[in-house]
Amino acid sequence: MRDRPVPTRIAVSRRSSRALLALPLGIILAITLVDIQTPETIHLGPFLVAAPAITASFAGAALTGGIGALAVVAQIVIGHLHGGLMTANHQAQIAALVVISVLLTVFRYLADRHERRLLRVRSVAVAAQEVLLRPLPTRVGPLRIASVYLSAEEEAQIGGDLYAAVRTDGGTRFVIGDVRGKGLAAVGDAAVVIGAFRGSAHRQLSLPAMAAHLGNAVRWNWVHAAERAGDAQESFVTALLLDVPDDSPIVGMVDCGHPPPLLLHDGKVRLVEVGAPALPLGLVEASERFFPVETFAYEDNDLLVLYTDGVIEARDAFGTFYPLVERVAGWEGDSPQSLVRYLHDDLLQHAGGTLNDDAAIVVIARSP
Repeated sequence: MRDRPVPTRIAVSRRSSRALLALPLGIILAITLVDIQTPETIHLGPFLVAAPAITASFAGAALTGGIGALAVVAQIVIGHLHGGLMTANHQAQIAALVVISVLLTVFRYLADRHERRLLRVRSVAVAAQEVLLRPLPTRVGPLRIASVYLSAEEEAQIGGDLYAAVRTDGGTRFVIGDVRGKGLAAVGDAAVVIGAFRGSAHRQLSLPAMAAHLGNAVRWNWVHAAERAGDAQESFVTALLLDVPDDSPIVGMVDCGHPPPLLLHDGKVRLVEVGAPALPLGLVEASERFFPVETFAYEDNDLLVLYTDGVIEARDAFGTFYPLVERVAGWEGDSPQSLVRYLHDDLLQHAGGTLNDDAAIVVIARSP
C-alpha cells in the first residue's frame, strides 16, 4: 500500500498555515526591533522562543525547525548589537533557544510520524468497513433506494447495525438488523449476518430458509467464539428480511424481533405490523418453521422505510423518544434520497447532535 499524505496541520490546510506563519514571523521581527531599541540591561531575546513554540502547534517539523533557526539568528543579531556574542548572558540565551527549538522540532516530527501511522490504520479500517457494509445501489430493477448509517462509536463508520440488498431471479431481497452489544464483537456478528445473507440470497433460498440459515450462522459463530475465548457472551440479532418482486405489488417479510417497517402510501403512513414476530437470530438452533412469512401490498409510488431501534430510541434533552411515524408523515418530498436526508438531519437535531446507539435507515421506493 502506498503512503497517503500525512495529515499534519500544514498538510490539512496549507493556505491557513501560510497565513498563520505571519504570527511567529511577526513575533521574531517585533522582538528583534524592540530589543535593539531598548537599553542593554533589558533582555527581550528569551521571548523569541514563542515563535517556534507557536509554529509547532499548526505546522510540520520542517517549518518548526525553520522558524526556530530564524529565531536563533535573531538572537545572534541582538547579542551582536548588545554587548557582543561572547558575553555569558547572550551565550546562555542562544544555547537555550537552540535547545528548545530542537526539542520542538523533534516533538513535531514524532507527532507527524504518529499521525502518519494513525492515518494508515484509519485507511485500513475504513476500507474494511466499506467492504463489510457496502453502499446500497440507488437503483435496482423497479426500486429506488437510499440509505444512511449513523454510528455511535467515535471515528467509526459502522457498528452493530447492518443492512444489505441482493438481486435474485425476478426480485430484490433486503436485510436490516441490529446486533446485540457494541464494539468489535458486534461488528464481527454483523459481518457474519451480511455474509450469510449474501450467500443464501444467491442460492435462491426461501425467506424462512434464509432466516434459519442466518440464525444458525450467528449461533455457530458465537459457539466457536466461546470455545476460543472461553468467556464469549452469547449474541443475537434482530432482523427484518424482505423479498420484493419486480412484477408483483406484494412484499414477503420475515420479522425476527425487529421494529416493523413503515409504509408510506397515498400520503399516509402506517406500521407494517405482523401477528407475532419470530425470535431474534441466534437464540436457538433454528429451522424454517420458526420463521413465518407475512405479506403486504407494495404498489407503485409507495415508499418503504426500514430502520433500526437506534432511530426510534433516540432521546432529546427531555428524554422523549424520536417520533419516527410523525416525522415521516410530516415529510414533504418525492424521492428516497430526500426522505433519508430529512430523517438524518431531523434525528441528529432531536438527539442533540450525537446518538447513544447505532442507527440505520433504508428507504425503498417502487417506481412505475
